[in-house]
Amino acid sequence: MGNCFPVSPSLLENKNSLDLLEVMGDLDFSYYYSNETFTDYDAAPCHNRYCPFFQLVAPPFLAVTCATATLSTGALLLALAKRPQAWGWPQSRLLVAQLAVGTALFAALLPPVAVGIRQGWRLGAGLCRLTHLLWHWSLFSQGLLVGSSFCSTAWCHWDPRSRRLTVALWALALLLATPAALAGGTVVGQETSCIRRSVDVLSPAYLLHLALCFSLFVLLPAVLLPATLAVPQLRAAWEPGAGASWLFFGLWVPYGVGLAVDFLLHARLLQPTCSTFEHLDYVLGLSEGLGVLHCCLTPAALLTVRLCHRCAGTSSSC
Repeated sequence: MGNCFPVSPSLLENKNSLDLLEVMGDLDFSYYYSNETFTDYDAAPCHNRYCPFFQLVAPPFLAVTCATATLSTGALLLALAKRPQAWGWPQSRLLVAQLAVGTALFAALLPPVAVGIRQGWRLGAGLCRLTHLLWHWSLFSQGLLVGSSFCSTAWCHWDPRSRRLTVALWALALLLATPAALAGGTVVGQETSCIRRSVDVLSPAYLLHLALCFSLFVLLPAVLLPATLAVPQLRAAWEPGAGASWLFFGLWVPYGVGLAVDFLLHARLLQPTCSTFEHLDYVLGLSEGLGVLHCCLTPAALLTVRLCHRCAGTSSSC
């Protein structure tokens, strides 16, 4: 899943060109070029050496991240099982357990993604789309869970209200993830690649997917942050350690901004240059790699904060 094949920068002029920016897990390449030299921009040779770097770094990175995520999520679930009463709002055990499920689902997708990058995607277009669906279902559910934790105390108890909210939130996240599957697919180059955008940049499926990613990764935290500071009731969510829940947004905001810039370039709302051609892949790759780290860093942060509270004797329950 994920292989580089030659694509000329002149394809940026073509609305039907493929967005091959699939960085962590071949789930978001924007321009996926080889080492060839082109002279389309600024009358100067453009060199893009991203592909060899990506294929060398991505598989071991994803493998290490998956292993670390498995350990940290397992430790978090063990802590939840042993001392369920130690978790209080806004990090109640119901919320943390669901976040752990979300990170576990995300981490479970990393091994096939890593193998696909190294050897080419051999599982077919259907499983490629399913991977995109599950990948984004995990991300959207975690984002909605974190957002809801600062606006409601529903996660304090497992009662009819929290059960309805759980079903509604996960169902909504699955619905929001559907455009990612519709916009993704496989492309045959030197080896078959599973890419996120196999459609026109202005296609309804991709535009909806882009809008949802930008709303979740950028707009939602931008609204929640001033709201929690301005509303006294929401400021309670800023008790010591509650900021660990914000780690998810902090890790994915750069990627959301990068996707927006990438779209502006492909839609010709920003003028692409040789410099952007040479560097945008690296910027988007690093930003998505940063976001991928949430599956190991978020459980570790939640567990560390709770252990610190326990040592300090400041833990509270809902």
